[in-house]
Amino acid sequence: MGPIALLSVWDKTGLVPLARTLQQQHGFRLLCSGGTARVLKEAGLDVILVSDHTGAPEMLGGRVKTLHPLIQGGMDPQSFVNAGFSTVHPVIHTGILAEEHNASPYPDLQSPNTLTSDPDLPDRIDLVVVNLYPFEATTAGNPELSWEEAVEVIDIGGPAMLRAAAKNHERVSVLTAPSQYETFLQALAGSDVGVAYRRQLALAAFRHSVRYDTAISRWMAGRLNEQEPLELAVPHHQRLRYGENPHQQASWHAEPQTGWAAAQQLQGRQLSFNNLLDLDAALATLREFPEHESTAVVVKHTNPCGVATCADLATALERALAADSTSAFGGIVALNQAVDANTAKQLSSIFLECVVAPAFTAAARDQLAPKPNLRLLTLSAEAVAAAASRQQIRTVMGGLLVQEPDDQPVTHRSWRVISAAQPSAVQLNDLLCAWRVVRHVRSNAIVVAKAGQTLGIGAGQMNRVGAASLALAAAGEQARGAVL
Repeated sequence: MGPIALLSVWDKTGLVPLARTLQQQHGFRLLCSGGTARVLKEAGLDVILVSDHTGAPEMLGGRVKTLHPLIQGGMDPQSFVNAGFSTVHPVIHTGILAEEHNASPYPDLQSPNTLTSDPDLPDRIDLVVVNLYPFEATTAGNPELSWEEAVEVIDIGGPAMLRAAAKNHERVSVLTAPSQYETFLQALAGSDVGVAYRRQLALAAFRHSVRYDTAISRWMAGRLNEQEPLELAVPHHQRLRYGENPHQQASWHAEPQTGWAAAQQLQGRQLSFNNLLDLDAALATLREFPEHESTAVVVKHTNPCGVATCADLATALERALAADSTSAFGGIVALNQAVDANTAKQLSSIFLECVVAPAFTAAARDQLAPKPNLRLLTLSAEAVAAAASRQQIRTVMGGLLVQEPDDQPVTHRSWRVISAAQPSAVQLNDLLCAWRVVRHVRSNAIVVAKAGQTLGIGAGQMNRVGAASLALAAAGEQARGAVL
């Protein structure tokens, strides 16, 4: 008999092609739980139901599926509990945990009266494909979700199976995400599913289990108003060439398809440690401005050096670059609207490291193609929103500091005017622009602005007098009539 794959997945993405290839090209027999079996049967594949294999139907409304024992001797499923352990055994988990060197996977539990839909079904399970009930997706951003509803999407049998398979990785392969399917099938076709590869799959499974349990723990702690220990389990995304300086090693950790990991790089060199810091600072500043206002942000060393908002994007970029053209050289640009040919012409007029925008038109791509080292990235608003966190984390020696983000809305309605002179409507608009920028400038921070454009920025100074001097010197004569 051929090998057997146990498939029990919530996310059915890629399930049918995986199962079809396993069965038709590699001779796998497919042992499946109810929902997974229905999908594969509808696709025309032969499957064996877990409930048929164990002889015990799903119980408690589907809460108990794979944790059933094998019913022996033709016993009625409802009465097996009275028969003693000599007549039942947990066939799914013994099939996963059986070791290769055993002539019989579990001879102490064998019986000539095994009741299955197919007496010739091999005992050993060679591949486990499991992904879990979507607890995090169900609870995220859903404050109205009841405790009872959340508990119903806590998976029990799934983690047990994937942990069993990961433990027995000397013999068993375990897949926990559709993104693994293609690579696994390629390895299977090339006879490359060895112990080294299975160890990698086991590690991914245990990490998956950790993230799942952490999400449940955090949710419960939040509902019970208890301070939860901070547990970080962020997947490794990419090794970076180096860190802030060439002698420092660095790596990038990120949730898949979230935040910058979801950005699409259209051209240019690989992103660096400093690129990512600057891109994040640029996007944080850009998000202060409404999407309907064409806005450009130029960042250098995590500080905005030029910001402008205008009726059209090309003009906004021109003014942002002009705000401090010296600092803008070699900088990072973030734009909140699609880049067209006119905007691309502005981008090509100066040396820049990276540009991020929601999109680039074909004409803009053609305009920027002669600058192959310029990194062009697109990042959707949805990916940014998915990455939004209520935790900002910094390291200190021997510990971590956690705070909420500084994201209070900027509005003049909360301001108290202490001068005799009252600001005009024009001045209020300029002050709104300056306030949106200044909280993204490293203290001590001064921003001089007028007509939706920063004119001078003093950043990271030991005293405010020094910061003000730098900002006013940069603004020059333009500071007259501006706000600070």
